[in-house]
Amino acid sequence: MPYATTDDGVRLYFEETGTGHPVIFVHEFAGDMRSYEPQMRHFGKRYRAVAYNARGFPPSDVPEHVSSYSQARAADDILAVLDHLGEKQAHVVGLSMGGFATLHFGLRHPDRAASLCIGGCGYGAELEKREGFKKEADIIAKTLLEGGMKAFAEKYAYGPTRVQFENKDPRGFAEFKTMLGEHSALGSANTQAGVQRERPSLYALVDEMKKLTVPTLIITGDEDWPCLLPGILMKQSIRSAALSVMPNAGHTINIEDPEEYNRRVGDFLHHVESGRWPMRDPRAISTSITGMKA
Repeated sequence: MPYATTDDGVRLYFEETGTGHPVIFVHEFAGDMRSYEPQMRHFGKRYRAVAYNARGFPPSDVPEHVSSYSQARAADDILAVLDHLGEKQAHVVGLSMGGFATLHFGLRHPDRAASLCIGGCGYGAELEKREGFKKEADIIAKTLLEGGMKAFAEKYAYGPTRVQFENKDPRGFAEFKTMLGEHSALGSANTQAGVQRERPSLYALVDEMKKLTVPTLIITGDEDWPCLLPGILMKQSIRSAALSVMPNAGHTINIEDPEEYNRRVGDFLHHVESGRWPMRDPRAISTSITGMKA
């Protein structure tokens, strides 16, 4: 089984298919590398497509202590995979927890990112909702450790931004829920406590995002309510960013509507690789609505 090893000795299981410029897929909290199967099959026809399981998600290692989990480690784990592949740069595509990791990878290692696709990123970011988000993370971690993974999956899978997936594709949703129930309760609890709960608010990263020039696509569903305003914030702050909103879509956009998701991400990668991805024109930034301010 192929593994990349991090600088703190954690083994990350990965799979790859195809040849060409590498694209690394970074999964969400409720998913794992299997969540990216529609993308691995699609993009593996044109790229070296790679998906891996985050620390805490078997068959990757499950560190016992919460201290082994953080937002910085999640970003640097992408670097560990990239280094193991022997590649200088990669397109990095993430969703939710993976979207945050993708953003932080770009902030921490911009020279190693060919592009960033930041999906479903924003949960707990709004400053007035931080304390409520942290309390929910505590409840999730406690529920996982006390009730186990399968019982947790029966509740968590039906969140307000995931029911859209069930309505569109009951069979696909059932598969997603089954896979969620197969995760490690300890690894998931530690991920909640160490990564999700403690990650910095996007609103505290504005100055850092303003320095980012890596080609960036921010993509979200229009019913992924916690991610809409943070998506606009990232669009405003990152001058190399575009914002793409998928209609009538919830949080799990890459498996809820894989054809549309693949089309949008594929167009983005094509523009980047052809050298046609733009930086924002400074003239588009103004305190005037029409440009006719006296």
